[in-house]
Amino acid sequence: MKLKHARGSLTFLFFIFLSLCVNSQVTNPLRADDFVAQKKWVDSVYNSMSLEEKVGQLFMANIWSRNAATEADTIRKLIKEEHIGGIIFSKGGPVKQAQLTNEFQGLSKVPLLVGMDAEWGLAMRLDSTFAFPWNMTLGAIEDETLIQRTGAAIGRHAKRLGIQFNFGPVVDINTNPDNPIIGNRSFGETKENVTRKALAMMKGMEHSGLLSTAKHFPGHGDTDSDSHKTLPTITFSKERIDSVELYPYKKLIPQGLNSVMVAHLSVPDLEPDESVPASLSEKIITGILKKKMGFNGLIFTDALDMKGVAKGNKPGEVDLQAFLAGNDVLLMSEDISKASDNIMEAYNQGIISEDRLALSVKKILYAKYKTGLNNFQPINTTSLISDLNTLQDEALLEDLFENAATLLKNNKGVVPIKNLEKQKIAYVNFGNADGSPFLKELRKYAKVDWVKAEKLSDLQEKLDQYSYVIVGYHKPDNNPWASYKFSDKELSWLHEIARRNKTLLALFARPYALLDIKSFSNIEGVIVGYQNHPVAQQKVAQILFGALPAKGKLPVSIGREFPEGTGYITKDINRLAYGSPETVGMSSEKLKKIDSIINYAIDEKMTPGAQILVARKGKVIYQKNFGYQTYDKKIPVTDTTIYDLASLTKILATLPLVMQLDEEGVLSFDTKLSEMFPSFKDSNKANIRLQDMLMHYARLLPWIPFYISTIDHDSNEPSDLYYRSEPSPEFNTHVAKNMYIRKDIGDTIIKTIRDSKLEPRLEYKYSDLPYYLLKYYLEAYFHTSLQIVTQQRLYQPLGANYTGYLPLTRFDTLQIAPTENDKLWRHQLVRGYVHDQGAAMQGGIGGHAGLFSTANDVAKIMQMYLNGGHYGGEEFLEKEIIDSYNTCYYCKKRVRRGVGFDKPQLSEAGPTCNCVSMNSFGHSGFTGTFAWADPDEEIVYIFLSNRVYPDSNNRKLIHADIRSNIQKVIYESIISD
Repeated sequence: MKLKHARGSLTFLFFIFLSLCVNSQVTNPLRADDFVAQKKWVDSVYNSMSLEEKVGQLFMANIWSRNAATEADTIRKLIKEEHIGGIIFSKGGPVKQAQLTNEFQGLSKVPLLVGMDAEWGLAMRLDSTFAFPWNMTLGAIEDETLIQRTGAAIGRHAKRLGIQFNFGPVVDINTNPDNPIIGNRSFGETKENVTRKALAMMKGMEHSGLLSTAKHFPGHGDTDSDSHKTLPTITFSKERIDSVELYPYKKLIPQGLNSVMVAHLSVPDLEPDESVPASLSEKIITGILKKKMGFNGLIFTDALDMKGVAKGNKPGEVDLQAFLAGNDVLLMSEDISKASDNIMEAYNQGIISEDRLALSVKKILYAKYKTGLNNFQPINTTSLISDLNTLQDEALLEDLFENAATLLKNNKGVVPIKNLEKQKIAYVNFGNADGSPFLKELRKYAKVDWVKAEKLSDLQEKLDQYSYVIVGYHKPDNNPWASYKFSDKELSWLHEIARRNKTLLALFARPYALLDIKSFSNIEGVIVGYQNHPVAQQKVAQILFGALPAKGKLPVSIGREFPEGTGYITKDINRLAYGSPETVGMSSEKLKKIDSIINYAIDEKMTPGAQILVARKGKVIYQKNFGYQTYDKKIPVTDTTIYDLASLTKILATLPLVMQLDEEGVLSFDTKLSEMFPSFKDSNKANIRLQDMLMHYARLLPWIPFYISTIDHDSNEPSDLYYRSEPSPEFNTHVAKNMYIRKDIGDTIIKTIRDSKLEPRLEYKYSDLPYYLLKYYLEAYFHTSLQIVTQQRLYQPLGANYTGYLPLTRFDTLQIAPTENDKLWRHQLVRGYVHDQGAAMQGGIGGHAGLFSTANDVAKIMQMYLNGGHYGGEEFLEKEIIDSYNTCYYCKKRVRRGVGFDKPQLSEAGPTCNCVSMNSFGHSGFTGTFAWADPDEEIVYIFLSNRVYPDSNNRKLIHADIRSNIQKVIYESIISD
């Protein structure tokens, strides 16, 4: 009998502690000697307490840190007079909360347990903190290591802010779409998925030293009312509750679950008195949770000021009932003083035994020791905000949304969108939240028009010209309980749009919104991003265009159309994705040095502005714009500012066409100029090989100033023999504004090159002349202009929508950065016309210059090279052909060049930072441009500027080695593989 009594009291408590230590998931579980120290501390503190102090440990009071001025005095009083054991913080800010925590801990004789509802991070309650995706979003993720990392991140944030308990994870199984309070807070509708996700989240939090709480016991997932406002009823049988709702607890308890929060629910099959909520039911808490399920950890009530439990009870009364039912911690009591008096009175009357009180209080003290409160250190508020919002958190967030996005329908493989050259795409926005991040991301891949109208008939008329309509449904992302349903008008319009157009629906809201769509038969594709977070929008756009694969699985059923677990798995098609540096093993902090370098260059008037882009492993991780188009600072540089690429034209237009013809057997390295141009047979250039001239090892002159001979040297004006201010049949080649040259000038250029002398020595000599000739050869072969053939064979299929010759035919003048104020020949500011004089004489379409583009578009072409000739599901070139042209054949002869591609320097002088691999390649341009790709590190680096504005004699950008210095920073920013 004595043995039984002892086991039922303090000896039994020892076994509880031992069990919890063994099952603990904390990074450093207690060893035997640690346990002895812990027990000694717990016993010492407990034995030093008065009855009032022991009872006070049971209470956790609420404070809103944003209301600290009015509520802090109440907490101070509760600490001093009621000896409360803990605090739960609610709405406010992290710095104020840290200050209050430090103060309150200093006032309390026994350290306070600090808890918080941080189900998706501290941002659930605090401003200036990080928000991870809601549980419903996480429920779609197949890779549970990501969920564990999320739990660990939440744990780090909480510990940094002096929090010991997170009231999460939610383990409710949301089987009711109309559940008003759980919904997005649940991982899904199946017990297995919810349990796996909850276990991963729990392990992650506890790995960081944060104690977790499974809630809301016995299960709040199938209610249609809110226990904050009323007492919901669960009508299931005990067999169903045991097999479904209790399933997660059965799995988590053996894994070391620290605590359970009991809900305010009426569960008649478990507690026959329907007026008694689970949180006050001894049958449920002691009988089922503690005895039947063997749970020995802390048991929290849900907030005792909620209507589901407080209604019909006087303040302070419900607390005693909760404690008698088996709860350990009484959360957010309406009247702690009265509740404390009631519990002490019950103790004095023998209703509550010393053993029962010790059981709860010592469990609370154990939790305090376990979380280090026996040696509390004040929270350091220095860098607190930045510590709670790290770059690693941003990278994890990207991974989460990327892995969650779920492709529910993909009729005829409509996703990913392919054959961009054949598509005309519209975007239509529904909902009442911002969809601009989605549209902006879509436009990185293709020309996408935002189509809108007041009337459905007008909208339909506009959409009739489009091959794809992407409908984005956007609902606010700042509240998981907000309305998510389509309006009747939106449902009607969606039906009519889908009936007439190939339609993709992208849902950025709770997936249950889809339940109101009566038929999906005419909707070709449905993808769920779950939240309207900008990152979710970006990732869905990337999936639609095949930059990322679709991986998510639907965590809840949407009628019969889409059962739980639905989700098409797609493959990426090698288009560029976009994300943060840390996701590809680079440092955002180190990359910031780029900003300093280019800002210095702009301040020193080396260039008025620039676009800089860095991609690694197929993902753009740095894309910024600096300065303005001109020094008057009127038009800032944006993502869509178009630059004259100058000699980048060689590797972005001419060279890929040459390589394609090489693949087709039309050309080869050994093709001679006399074979390409019969008129060269009797010239000194007849036997020059294609390989040699593309490697600048053919004795060709570096440059011929063709335009000089067209200037009247008496007037220093363009000669009337060659130019007119208006076009005519004889003068139809557009050079610049109000300037047209004779149509036969091309013949003159070819003849001049044919008759030119050769350099006396065979050595490396950079020359534009091969590319003049290749322009005419390619146009003759394809029977069309280089402008058209590059669009058809390269830029349109690549989705390089801003790339091409003659930009003024497609873009507004003010979108194009100007180059030189030409005072020698054209006598005008050159804007939208090619800067290079020779290319200008060719009507702006040269093999060596004339191409205009943006950094994003140039990156697509360079990434295509890195992909071995593949991009967007199409093969532009064979890898073998790229490799053959990206080879330095004459290195021993001091020729660093590949065949067309520039290569890293062989000695000190060269185009790169001397820190890139020898397999890397690229080119630079006279106007201040640079494009480089490194297969070894999978890096693409693009630098676009108009350093020649307003005078091409400004070579400060080159002398300061700005482009190479930036490249060096890029390589210094690599932190891991």
